[in-house]
Amino acid sequence: MITFMVSDHLLTMKRAKPSARRPSRTSGPERQASLIGAAASLFAANGFQGTTTKAIAKAAGVSEALLFKYFPTKRALYAAILAEKAQYSELREAVEEAAKKQDDAGLFTLLASYRIKKGADPTMLRLLLFSALEGHELSDMFFQRQYRTFHDLLAHYIGKRIESGAFRPVDPLLAARAFFGIIVHHRLLHDILGLPMHRSYEDTINEYVSLFLGGLLQPSPAFRPHTRT
Repeated sequence: MITFMVSDHLLTMKRAKPSARRPSRTSGPERQASLIGAAASLFAANGFQGTTTKAIAKAAGVSEALLFKYFPTKRALYAAILAEKAQYSELREAVEEAAKKQDDAGLFTLLASYRIKKGADPTMLRLLLFSALEGHELSDMFFQRQYRTFHDLLAHYIGKRIESGAFRPVDPLLAARAFFGIIVHHRLLHDILGLPMHRSYEDTINEYVSLFLGGLLQPSPAFRPHTRT
């Protein structure tokens, strides 16, 4: 018979408790991004005037004091939202390249497909609508950062194509506004009001571009109506 001798020390020894891990601290940029995301969602749902800093802080899981540390005013937070979501450098480069090539269909398709696409985030459109309806000064900030650049770029392109004889003589700025109006109206119907699309995104964009360019392009000489002398 084998006997195991176990000391009292081993019998009474307690297992060492694992050291508790400290929760990882959120970095400054991460915290800032969290605040911007929470504010964007609330502004888009309730408007600028209908959203309080208390609600933003609660949604982000922080105190108002910490919110004010990063953004001293709601205006500063609104500007940060626009700055984060108005990243258009790649789109602008692609549009300018299409303009150099005088690729009419390519240029208009680029502008339309950037906004009309599956999974498009309606947050910015809702912010635009709220800022306009509430009538605060931020609506001008929104337009300048979100739309003015491409309105002017498209109007300039249309003007150049008119000078070259490719487009009919129309008001370039009104034509640019009309095209962006198609895009905004589409998003209002489908992204805000929830109207189902009956065609694919690609087919829809191609149809919009075809219809619009059909009204801009000069008719070929063979199809121009004869005028009586």
